Amino acid sequence: MVRPLLRRLGLAVLAASLAAPAAPAQSPPTPPLPPGPPVNVVAITQPNPVMTQFTLVDVPMLREMPARTGGRVTVTLASHAERNLSGAEIVRLVRSGQAEIGAGTLSTLSGDVPILDGVDLSGLAPDMRRARQIAEAILPVANRDLERFGVRLVVMYPFQAQVLYCRQPFTRLEDLRGRKIRTFGQSLVDLVTALGGQPVSIGFPEVYSALERGVVDCAITGAGSGAAARWHEVTTHISSLPLSWAVSGYMVNLAWWNRLDPAVRSLFEATFREMTDKLWELGEVGTRDGLDCNAGKRETCRLHPLAARPMTEVTPAPEEAARLRQIFETVVLPGWVRRCGARCGQVYNEVVAPISGVRYAN
Repeated sequence: MVRPLLRRLGLAVLAASLAAPAAPAQSPPTPPLPPGPPVNVVAITQPNPVMTQFTLVDVPMLREMPARTGGRVTVTLASHAERNLSGAEIVRLVRSGQAEIGAGTLSTLSGDVPILDGVDLSGLAPDMRRARQIAEAILPVANRDLERFGVRLVVMYPFQAQVLYCRQPFTRLEDLRGRKIRTFGQSLVDLVTALGGQPVSIGFPEVYSALERGVVDCAITGAGSGAAARWHEVTTHISSLPLSWAVSGYMVNLAWWNRLDPAVRSLFEATFREMTDKLWELGEVGTRDGLDCNAGKRETCRLHPLAARPMTEVTPAPEEAARLRQIFETVVLPGWVRRCGARCGQVYNEVVAPISGVRYAN
């Protein structure tokens, strides 16, 4: 899957640092829309404008929409940072019509819609293939809840594997006992607590300095996201064990969506399908690239800054995945159901358990 994506997006783009992204690759030409009134759309998507999801997918697929539609559709595209947003406001922003399209991490949005947190629980999906299967299976259920707010998910996608960065050596999960670990989302809090660690909530922009000063010993984020933020300058060891995937979603204002000219709506549907495939593939590429860039592997580092001081990549033993699964089954899953309610346990058993192989026991 890696090589086709590299060819499509262009090696020159992929080699560019996130701090200075190159011009985005061009999307395939789209047949002109039939004549009709202009369609102006506001889309607020990724946390910041230097992320590869923004530069390599959102810009060519959304911002360049006028070139793809003969000028009929215009998308005003912005990141959360450019609108001074935390990301937690996306459901309300799209519901109110301040943006027709919005995207955010599902665990962040689950305060409004608790079922969303069940898509990407810590330890739920050991690989990206199953993460995608779970996301696609739960999408109709999530949309039934979201549509009560007047919004609908149209794309679900991952960032990269969410992994551990630490300032001191470690070889296994049990080595984290007693360490202060930056987390996000309640299921990661449950996981770290079960391991005997001390979860600490810190916003992503502040994590670098927290690691540098020893406020935290370790931090969890995407393999590529941490590389882009140069966490390799303030940590020494990184694990390749995926703890979760930071599954995110794009949603649309339902009233706007239903009013669209059918031809325009069909165009967006096709665009969203293409974006979904590219984003899942980019998540897989970004995971391995982030690990390689942090480890100082110049020949395979293409998307993110290369570490001047290579980190040690901690390859997990098979029993580590088994330990993670055991914590998911006995701690993380029951904790989520307690927060979300009995219906969420039923939905999980009906929709997710056939994929994960783990049932929720009342």
